[in-house]
Amino acid sequence: MTNSLDMSPEQFRNVCEQVLDIAVNYLEELPVRSIPARGSGVEIENILRGPLPESGLPEEAFAGLKGAAGHSRGQNGRFFGYVLGSGEPAAAAADLLCSILNQIGTAWRSSPAAITIEKEVVAWIAQAIGCQGFGGSLTGGGSSANLMGIAMAREAKLPMNESGARAVAAHAVYASSEAHMSIGKAVALLGIGRENLRLIAVDDAFRMKSEELEKRMQRDRELGITPIAVVASAGTVNTGAVDPLPEIAEIAARHGSWLHVDGAYGALAAIAAPDKFHGLALADSISLDPHKWLYQPLDCGCLLYRDPLAARRAFAHSGEYVRALSEDPVEGYAFFEESIELSRRFRALKLWFSLRYHGFQSFRDSISKDLRQAQYLGSLVEKAAEFELLAPITLSAVCFRYVGDGSSSAEERNRLNQEILRRINERGRVHLSNAVLHSKFCLRACIVNHRTTDADVEAVLSEAQSAAKEVEDGK
Repeated sequence: MTNSLDMSPEQFRNVCEQVLDIAVNYLEELPVRSIPARGSGVEIENILRGPLPESGLPEEAFAGLKGAAGHSRGQNGRFFGYVLGSGEPAAAAADLLCSILNQIGTAWRSSPAAITIEKEVVAWIAQAIGCQGFGGSLTGGGSSANLMGIAMAREAKLPMNESGARAVAAHAVYASSEAHMSIGKAVALLGIGRENLRLIAVDDAFRMKSEELEKRMQRDRELGITPIAVVASAGTVNTGAVDPLPEIAEIAARHGSWLHVDGAYGALAAIAAPDKFHGLALADSISLDPHKWLYQPLDCGCLLYRDPLAARRAFAHSGEYVRALSEDPVEGYAFFEESIELSRRFRALKLWFSLRYHGFQSFRDSISKDLRQAQYLGSLVEKAAEFELLAPITLSAVCFRYVGDGSSSAEERNRLNQEILRRINERGRVHLSNAVLHSKFCLRACIVNHRTTDADVEAVLSEAQSAAKEVEDGK
């Protein structure tokens, strides 16, 4: 019986060449491509959806790949919508090899190369952000890394008693009111309970108020509530604010709490701007996303932690069928003993190749460019009398809004800016997202892109000005 799923080397080469042509055409077109997906929802469904194919349709399958590429967003240098890296091509090429090798990156005995390379890139990242000696693993993203970090905090600070129940019933986790939504999800999923998540007020720079944190933790202790963990932000998703990490670390230590730093957006900027992240190495665990500021293709998150024993306490609950028989510290290593995942992609391959191909200095330079361009956009906004900045620019998120001549009401300004954003994104020359700061709806541009040029940055303000004029003129 022949294996109809297998391919000869020649057939595989032909498939790869056709896929490569689609990819190269996409990259060639990308600089001038309109950002929105082409076509309406119904039109795209009619092109890409169909009945379950019982028989092979090779040529139609290739046409479908072209359709998928043609009806995807253009993630070029003018895409400022999310905190989303730009998909560096060398890493994307290595990701193909990752799929071909199809290694299960769970333990050294499963894939020696995958485990060796992942341990190396984790050590590189820790060293690069000033946390040399930290261990860790690659994850699907910052949300998974935050979940794991808080799980480690729970196991470290609320161990089980002999009956299998938590030793302390009343407990709390602390984060700023600007914390990412994944923090609330994590405390819910871990059984800590959203009602036990304390959101601490922020200052005018949207940084957690350390004095408010101290007051809340002290009040809870007096009520018999155990503070499990403090989650500090090293780059909030709205504004890029970095919490006062040294002060928060001191407070967490004084109360015997775990310190987790959510650095999924910002922490990797420490490669280029370490002065913005004093105190980062005081954390017990740190989440960060190479698929953001190391420009890797999705997915590639990371969790760093100070103490591997804490990771094992949280995650080493393995069955006999996966027990490593080797006592060798290298050959007996298993990521599943320090992670929530058992089946794991060889995520490290693309990152390892990308860093080796370009060198860390290239990434440092690109991050520095992004930081500088955010300041440049801020300066353009400040020079435009009809616009105003709504937050300090700490990293690369720029929040601003249209105010016109200043005569409109607060409600009217929010409505105007919502309409301006809709028109900007519909035109597709640049793509922005939104945020609400102090009840003010704002336009948000986040620069996390190795392809962005100064001309792309200038297009943000010119597009906003053009859209604002259309709205004011009632067009």
